[in-house]
Amino acid sequence: MHNPGIATPDRFPAEERFAEGAQYIAGRLTRGTSGRTHAVVDPASGEEVLTYELAGTADVDRAVAAARAAFPGWAGATPGERSDALHRFAAVLADRAEDFARAESLQCGKPLKLTREFDVPGTIDNAAFFAGAARHLQGQSAGEYSGDHTSYIRREPIGVVGSIAPWNYPLQMAAWKILPAIAAGNTIVLKPAELTPLTSLLFARAATDAGIPDGVINIVTGTGREAGEHLVGHPDVAMTSFTGSTAVGKRVAEVATATVKRLHLELGGKAPFVVFDDADLEAAAHGAVAGSLINTGQDCTAATRAYVQRPLYDAFVARTAALMETVRLGDPFAAGTDLGPLISHVQRDRVAGFVDRARAYARVVTGGEAPEGELAKGAYYRPTLIADAAQDSEVVQSEIFGPVLVVLPFDTDDEGLALANDTPYGLAASAWSRDVYRANRATREIKAGCVWINDHIPIISEMPHGGCKSSGYGKDMSAYSFEEYTQIKHVMFDNTAVAAKDWHRTVFGDR
Repeated sequence: MHNPGIATPDRFPAEERFAEGAQYIAGRLTRGTSGRTHAVVDPASGEEVLTYELAGTADVDRAVAAARAAFPGWAGATPGERSDALHRFAAVLADRAEDFARAESLQCGKPLKLTREFDVPGTIDNAAFFAGAARHLQGQSAGEYSGDHTSYIRREPIGVVGSIAPWNYPLQMAAWKILPAIAAGNTIVLKPAELTPLTSLLFARAATDAGIPDGVINIVTGTGREAGEHLVGHPDVAMTSFTGSTAVGKRVAEVATATVKRLHLELGGKAPFVVFDDADLEAAAHGAVAGSLINTGQDCTAATRAYVQRPLYDAFVARTAALMETVRLGDPFAAGTDLGPLISHVQRDRVAGFVDRARAYARVVTGGEAPEGELAKGAYYRPTLIADAAQDSEVVQSEIFGPVLVVLPFDTDDEGLALANDTPYGLAASAWSRDVYRANRATREIKAGCVWINDHIPIISEMPHGGCKSSGYGKDMSAYSFEEYTQIKHVMFDNTAVAAKDWHRTVFGDR
């Protein structure tokens, strides 16, 4: 570890917490053995927080071996025992909430008020939900479905799960992947993004302190090309869960196919935001700003394409632009900050490239630039509204992953819903209307894993999150995600002790 001397103790003492390394294997922090290092950078200042040794394939092997060794004991625990451990885990997370909030803000650039009020409470709630769910995973009732044979269904853990999480919500993604997996009796190796490992490591250590056995949760922090691919292709990993871009998801699927393992993919999104002409304009404009700028737009469910019925179009554009211009960029740890930086200067430049190219075919109504002065040191970009782009243009069809909302008009309801479905993605969407029939039609016809009505972005532990089309398959959160991490076994036994002889006689005759 290397501390470059950045004055961060008032924000989060990262060097002190991770002096032993950024890999968490079999209940302890260790250093990676790849021979390469990586820096965690504060995107608000561009300054290094710490430098750590990346995991290599040998570290992945050690982590998988630890998870495999821990599996029989953890899978053999009763649902009540796993539930008790997860209740203790939730309590430890609650006790350390401020640590998690500060670490997440430091590594991601999220405003501290967001991590305090959304990321961390949501994670604690997930832990509490799966603590309860651990006692409710069951098979189906027994019955005689074939003569004198009794059949029933066992639902069993799969084994070692290898998961890969992105950098936009590192703490919540760690929770979404780890909690259902271990609640169902599996053990896990998680690879967080190398840009944002801090809260995943804190999460694993909190689990150990809560009494979850060593090896049940392991963290390897390395590159996707080396540590990630090795984890996905590992023969002792029974399932892979990946959240990230569609392009990388395709590669994950390709590697996983070689060992025919179960696969859960939560991929990109390009969420439509459909505003019908009877909608509450003020509510829709506020919803568009909140839904498009959440986490600086680095959210695959963020509102990115607003389709507004023509009678409201001009007023919506004007009001949304005016609201965007009131959003305050600033230090994530300052109380008055509404919007933090993007994750890196590389990501900021990528977003700026989309906007700059759009100037040739659309109208940039507000934003479209990085701020000057002190904020120029960080990866900041102003909230941006683009109007009058064509449906087939780059900013409408491609995932920008930044604080950019594109607004297009439509005339008929049929046209608006068709446009909403006219991208490869299907993760989330929203529709805005006072008419229950219009709203209900939108929920039926929009192809997405979640459709909000007169709102955009809220999620709850009891309901599933996941998409369709190029947004992947499988669910996070809820009882549906719990089922992702189990396999079903049909058990059938003969009640008469003579049926096997009768079956043999039927097939082979008397012998």
